[in-house]
Amino acid sequence: MRNKVPESFIKNTIAPHCNNDPHIINAFRIIPRSRFMDDALARFAYDDNAQPIGFGQTISKPSTVALMTYLLAPEPSDKILEIGTGSGFQAAVLSRLVSSVYTVERIPRLYARASERIRRLFIKNVFFKLTSNSAGWPDEAPFDKIIFTCGAQNIGEDYFRQLKVGGRIVAPIKDKITLFKKTPEGIEKEENKECSFVEYIL
Repeated sequence: MRNKVPESFIKNTIAPHCNNDPHIINAFRIIPRSRFMDDALARFAYDDNAQPIGFGQTISKPSTVALMTYLLAPEPSDKILEIGTGSGFQAAVLSRLVSSVYTVERIPRLYARASERIRRLFIKNVFFKLTSNSAGWPDEAPFDKIIFTCGAQNIGEDYFRQLKVGGRIVAPIKDKITLFKKTPEGIEKEENKECSFVEYIL
């Protein structure tokens, strides 16, 4: 059954990587990862591995999605920007935790697939943009938080300008999940665990 999320997956993969946050755990229970994968790969949905979604892209390891969601520290009133829609799974998880998610994708087929998957789950607070421009979504700024679901060499100033003071950016930078905090004094940076992501051209 593609809608059934195994409790062992929650206990062994998600909970340890989100500090047992009950809200994040509940979001993973509600959003079946299998619904964001091709039928041929759905049996691997609850393994802790990245899986191909076509066009040289992957759906991230669920433990990584859990950790990045935790580092983002989502709040119910947050307006989130996601860079790299991919499968749509990260946006769907966040949709259960925040007020709205604005997600941008540069590959038309992935954009179409993700938006259809979100629609079929009756999620109404995720908004999509197809663009080859890597400057985020300035027309909808400012955002409370920004998350990159693709690798990057650095974070451009355009993104920090779209982030509220007090906000966070979580991104895989040079194979390390990195947390940036925007304070009145400037930008604070914290590196976390190593990771592997398909790179996004910024």
